Amino acid sequence: MLAFVVSVRPDDVEVASDALWGLGVVAVEERSTVDGGVELWTSLGDVDPATIEWPQQWPWRLVEIDETVADTWREFATPILIEPDLVVRPAWVAYDAPIGVTVLHIEPGSTFGMGDHPTTILSLRALRRLITAGCSVLDVGCGSGVLAIGACVLGAATAVGVDIAPAAVPVTEANALANGVADRVAVSTTDLEDVQGVYDIVVANILAPTLIALAPDLRRVVAPGGALVISGVLATAHAHVLEALAPLRAVATDEQDGWVAVTLR
Repeated sequence: MLAFVVSVRPDDVEVASDALWGLGVVAVEERSTVDGGVELWTSLGDVDPATIEWPQQWPWRLVEIDETVADTWREFATPILIEPDLVVRPAWVAYDAPIGVTVLHIEPGSTFGMGDHPTTILSLRALRRLITAGCSVLDVGCGSGVLAIGACVLGAATAVGVDIAPAAVPVTEANALANGVADRVAVSTTDLEDVQGVYDIVVANILAPTLIALAPDLRRVVAPGGALVISGVLATAHAHVLEALAPLRAVATDEQDGWVAVTLR
């Protein structure tokens, strides 16, 4: 298995990561280097690196890695506490849920989204506050479907997930089935600009440059009186994202480990 490794300055991590997501990768790992830089590790799957147009300011190399080693993180996975009565359980990890605790069973497969990243945790918390019986939800950049599925388990009538990564479709469908909401979750690789209709709640847990690029369509798909939850943005640097989403305005901001989820109306 070949890893695509990009060298960037710390200030470029967000933009370079977004460029990688734009190639359709399903995960990006950040690793600090001894000289103060950052390496972004990912896989391009079957895509030949020589065929992509990659910015010259970010050098890249290919590294051979052992697939069995790459999967060792699964041995150390544990249930993720979202709130005292809401837990995300890695599908292969045994968990005896206490009475009254809602459990989401998630197998990320080759997608982004185990549920343990602060932005996912914050987004789930925000969704829980917003969801009402019968509401509709759109999850932009759904990954493994954690947010779309969580929304339905928490009471939403329907949820639609869209993602540029083809792997998101079968993974989200399988997770929806495992959580008993397969009949209420629809997922596809439809571009946001092609998504029709409006939704009571729209959630977009993606990086700032993409949020800004998608801002007109994100505003368009929020129903009158509805809410938009954005995450994937830093606590210290997201004012420019909020400006792009005007006239929607922030009504709540939740922070964890330097990341935020912002609810706008």
